[in-house]
Amino acid sequence: MADLFDTIPSLDLHQFTQGDEEQKAQFVDQLGDAFHRIGFVAIKNHGLTDELTEKLYTTVKEFFALPEEAKKQYDRPELHGQRGYTSKGKEHAKGRTTADLKEFYQIGQFVDDGDPIKENYPDNIWPEEEVPSMHAIAKETYQTLEAAGQQLLRAIALYLNLKESYFDQYVHNGNSILRAIHYYPIKNPEEVPDDAVRAAEHGDINLITLLMGASADGLQVLRRDGAWIPITALPDQIIVNVGDMLARLTNDTLKSTIHRVVNPPRELLGMPRYSIPFFMHPRADMDLTCLDSCVGEDQPKQYEDMTAGEFLEERLREIGLKQ
Repeated sequence: MADLFDTIPSLDLHQFTQGDEEQKAQFVDQLGDAFHRIGFVAIKNHGLTDELTEKLYTTVKEFFALPEEAKKQYDRPELHGQRGYTSKGKEHAKGRTTADLKEFYQIGQFVDDGDPIKENYPDNIWPEEEVPSMHAIAKETYQTLEAAGQQLLRAIALYLNLKESYFDQYVHNGNSILRAIHYYPIKNPEEVPDDAVRAAEHGDINLITLLMGASADGLQVLRRDGAWIPITALPDQIIVNVGDMLARLTNDTLKSTIHRVVNPPRELLGMPRYSIPFFMHPRADMDLTCLDSCVGEDQPKQYEDMTAGEFLEERLREIGLKQ
């Protein structure tokens, strides 16, 4: 089978944004093929600099090193994990009850152009006293990844025979999230449930996810023959994968592939792992009804009609962040 991959394809975003028509078309075909067969791809020339990445990871590590009581000042349970700090033991994968071995900090949209959608979003929460540099560094990272994501969605629109700008209206000031994750060290493995892992197998909620290089190995993708394949990126690459919203829209023409973050060997459980994904969400009113072009006799409609906002609400309940 062509999709029994051992590695994921590597592509250069400059081929789409700066190439000639032939190069651009080649990028569209290669990205679409990867998302159709595998759901994952590695991308270089995404806009992030090594300096910005290092600054963000340094800032994130500084926050998670704070005492528990200091971090909990930035926990807003009423926001269901969508802004600020979410403590250990809160989130689990869909279909499970055992919590993942992680804590995280979420940063949402920056609406700077007077768009009235700002009223629908909670304000970001910043640990200004403890980590004053987080605001500026996180905003620059967020907007850099958002710009790269917009270009990737333009390529996907062309692959789906839509107008190149199809997704633009939906992701402009979309409900995207930059999530800084700390897979905290486990000093006493006997104190955690036997089935607890750093991130149990799951599909992402959103349109696409853009993942900056994690601080340690552990990310695995489920291949169609049931094998789990380790995924790593070169230092100049980010990992991009299809989320469940894009899979719904395309009636699984583009694959939201199940993935997980496994625990390290027992002797390394005391070492932390950090990861910073950017979950690219559309505006809540985006219609995720399967595209007509992706439904047919050989591809029956798989999903009920739903907006992005409705789907997000449903999934937040399924993973334990909302009651």
